[in-house]
Amino acid sequence: MIIPVRCFSCGKPVGHLWEKYLDRVKTEDRKKVMDDLGLDRICCRGLFLGHVDLAEIAGKFKKF
Repeated sequence: MIIPVRCFSCGKPVGHLWEKYLDRVKTEDRKKVMDDLGLDRICCRGLFLGHVDLAEIAGKFKKF
């Protein structure tokens, strides 16, 4: 749903980088953005590349 606060594998805090990542990816290359943000490990990069933001979509459904 939302980006995790920490990486699942290494435990590095990454949640605070999500908004910066989304803003910069619109105009720059993903690899350069991740390098600049300090996402050096493959586990952290995979977390950002594989994340699908479903919070708005799931919020539309009613709870019965």
